[in-house]
Amino acid sequence: MLARFRPNGFTLAMAAMVTIALAAPCYGAGAQLFAVLTSAAIGLLFFLQGVRLSRAAIVAAASHWRLHLVIFATTFVLFPLAGLMLRPLASALLPPEMVLGLIFLCTLPSTVQSSIAFTSIAGGNVAAALCSASASSLVGMAATPLLAGLLLQAHGGFSLDALRSIAFELLAPFVAGQALQRWIGGFVQRHSKVLGMTDRGSVLLMVYTVFSAATVGGIWHQLSPGLFAILAAVDATLLALMLAATAFIARRLGFSRADEIAIVFCGSKKSLISGIAMANVMFAGPAVSLVVLPLMIFHQIQLMACAALARRYASAPAAASEPAGLWRSAARERETTGSAQTGFIVAANRARSS
Repeated sequence: MLARFRPNGFTLAMAAMVTIALAAPCYGAGAQLFAVLTSAAIGLLFFLQGVRLSRAAIVAAASHWRLHLVIFATTFVLFPLAGLMLRPLASALLPPEMVLGLIFLCTLPSTVQSSIAFTSIAGGNVAAALCSASASSLVGMAATPLLAGLLLQAHGGFSLDALRSIAFELLAPFVAGQALQRWIGGFVQRHSKVLGMTDRGSVLLMVYTVFSAATVGGIWHQLSPGLFAILAAVDATLLALMLAATAFIARRLGFSRADEIAIVFCGSKKSLISGIAMANVMFAGPAVSLVVLPLMIFHQIQLMACAALARRYASAPAAASEPAGLWRSAARERETTGSAQTGFIVAANRARSS
């Protein structure tokens, strides 16, 4: 029982970086150096995402278009609507910057690695999860800035001028990674564990820089433990709404159990890595730390809740009572995706092991 609520190593590392930023923030020239390093880390992060993202996975999405359409709709339509629905409550309980962060969180793409891992643990359609989560990351490069601009511009949290920064700091490295995928894709796959550490290291650097600026700017004097508890409760409510909505929609539309699992885990999660990187580009000033705080707390809650839900799916009697349906679903996937599914499964195993 306690293991279900134990933070993972990456979450503990982020907490450590926040603590260091509180105790030893960077000033003056040091802050300028870390700002340059953060920009370089963001570029490297999206460059590697461009190298890793399989074009075959995106092309194969059309073979199971109904499932991918549902996941995209929950990620980029239903999630923002849920955030807008919670905004009046959040505005009455949280500072404006956290409310902006909550709406920004709702515009982000789905996470790739944990979506695939939890889908696999639960006995779901791993190939579909890999395809949808990867495509979500690609679409999110354009959809997140546009949605954020639409939802936040009226509240002063985002300027459309930031789209230019998005193009140079996020899209350009991503396109470069896609262009070089043919030559360096194999190297990146062979060294996925080492480069995965690079991803996490980049995020930790960004976390330190953001929270260090908040410390220097005196942001933390405005917060209290009660405020953190309220934010966690709002995040948990948002996640519960999306988990229930994705399961309900999948069942109402007649998807198989395996497809339902993929829809639930891909449609209810948000990418921490992409979110922190995009927030560093879209928002300015020390208050960016308050903008990313809802995402950081949501990330830990989604890991704990989805880990428990994946075990529940895996051990549910229905998993054993529906072998024919699962077999038919798997057979249909093999027929529609052909040999591409083998690559999906291999990539999923790599993502889970890393």
